[in-house]
Formats: sequence, C-alpha cells, structure tokens
Amino acid sequence: MCACLAAAASPAFARSAALPGVTVGLPTGAQPPTGLYFNLTTSFGMRETLPRDSQANANQPTFVWATPWPGDKTQLRFVFTQPISAVSPQAREWEGGFGQQFIAAQLARDLGGGVGVSYMLGGYQTTGTRFAIQSPSLAHRFAISYTADGWNLTANLHYGMMLESRSPSGVLSNDYMNLDLTATKRFGQWQVGAIAFGSTDLPTGVASYRPQGQVAVGALVGYTFNPVTVQAFVTRDVAQRNYGGEETRFWMRVLVPLYRDQREALPNRTLVSRDEN
Repeated sequence: MCACLAAAASPAFARSAALPGVTVGLPTGAQPPTGLYFNLTTSFGMRETLPRDSQANANQPTFVWATPWPGDKTQLRFVFTQPISAVSPQAREWEGGFGQQFIAAQLARDLGGGVGVSYMLGGYQTTGTRFAIQSPSLAHRFAISYTADGWNLTANLHYGMMLESRSPSGVLSNDYMNLDLTATKRFGQWQVGAIAFGSTDLPTGVASYRPQGQVAVGALVGYTFNPVTVQAFVTRDVAQRNYGGEETRFWMRVLVPLYRDQREALPNRTLVSRDEN
C-alpha cells in the first residue's frame, strides 16, 4: 500500500497511487492471527526507456493491526504505510523523498474450506515530494484467497479514485485499476510459485491524454525462519502501454510479527495479510 510516483516525472512509474504488484505474495483475503505486524516491501525497477534506461527504488514500510473484533469469523484490520522512494529518469541524477501516506481499515471474512475474502477502504494523503503523486485519493480493494494445504491462491483488485482532477502543479490525475495475482505452494519452511500483476489508467475525458497500462509476470521464493518470513521475487513486463519500454523489477519483502496471539499462530505460515501499498 504505497504511493507510486507520477509518470509525468518519470516513465519508470505508473500513475496509480498503489504501486502495481505491491501485494503479490500476500494472502490478502485471509486472516492472520490477532496481533501487530510489520511488513517491509522494497523493490528496484529498470525500465527500458530511450535514450537511456530509467531506474527506481520504492520502499513501503507498513504496520498492520489485526484486531480480535468483531469475531465470528470476521476480522477488522487497520493499516498504515509511509513509502520512501527514489527515481533516476533516463539515468539522470537520483531524486528521493517520502511518498503518500496510506491509512486504511479492512474487513476480512472466513468463508470456510480455506477460502477468505476481504474489503479495504483507505486513503492516500498529499505529499510535498515533487516526483510523487500530489493529489489525494481513495482506495478500494477487494481480495479473495485460498490458503488450505499450503497453497496461497490470491487475487487482489485495487480501484483508486482521485479526489482532484489535477494536482497543484497542474499534472492530470486519473482513476486507476490494478490486479495482483499470486499462486504459490509451501513445502515445509519454503514457499515457491508464480505471480503476476496488471495495471491500467481509467478514462479521464481528456482527449490528449495517453492512458498507461502494463502486465507483468514473475516468480517468487520465500522462507520462514519462525517467526520472520522473507520473500524474494522478480517480475518482468510482457505488455506495456505508453511507458516507453518494458520494466524488470526485483523485489524483497520481510514480514515480522511484533506481537501475535500465540493461541492462533501456526508454524510456517505467511502471517501478515497486508493490502497496502
């Protein structure tokens, strides 16, 4: 759950406030044990723009509070993310700064048989970082997960609504839709599988606007050290629209339970179900 950088400033980034692919590998429709969790997702991307490649680093430290309420197979969660990012458009000098804070509440429901669903409502705040999106927005997220028998089969749909049609600097702000997909299997403490994501700008009504979109696929490997889980994955665009070139992105994630109800915790399990960033 984090703010992504504006494409007007760098073709290495999507316009969506949520970084496309940021929730792959997470069972966002499932319920973690009651507790407080820390999730750090970092990525380094290289986009094949001309005349030189563009590079970007995005870091999304996130706190998730999974509450015991309201019970009866339903869980309320609260999420906070403060992104820190840097960009180098076409090999120019690096710029860095804080991205848009994300604050959200999420309801997750256990449907039985290893199936869970969730809905998140949150908001991205304005930021003074010039290369980041400066318009506030609402984020709706709908997830479904199957987590029985060591599987993590998850689809997480992001729908973002910009609250201002243009940023204070005059950059056009558009609604967006992202879809993050995960299909992994756990073997003991190891986790391996395939991931994919897609993103698209939604119509703006401005005839001169060139909407952007991408589809990327990749592979993930994870290991649980109990209680900490580490994931590494790589994604590559197989299709892109108006970005100037395909992107290869390398990701690393660390999931740390700061506190959890030991009566609910299970070994070798991806405990943090995070819809952020």
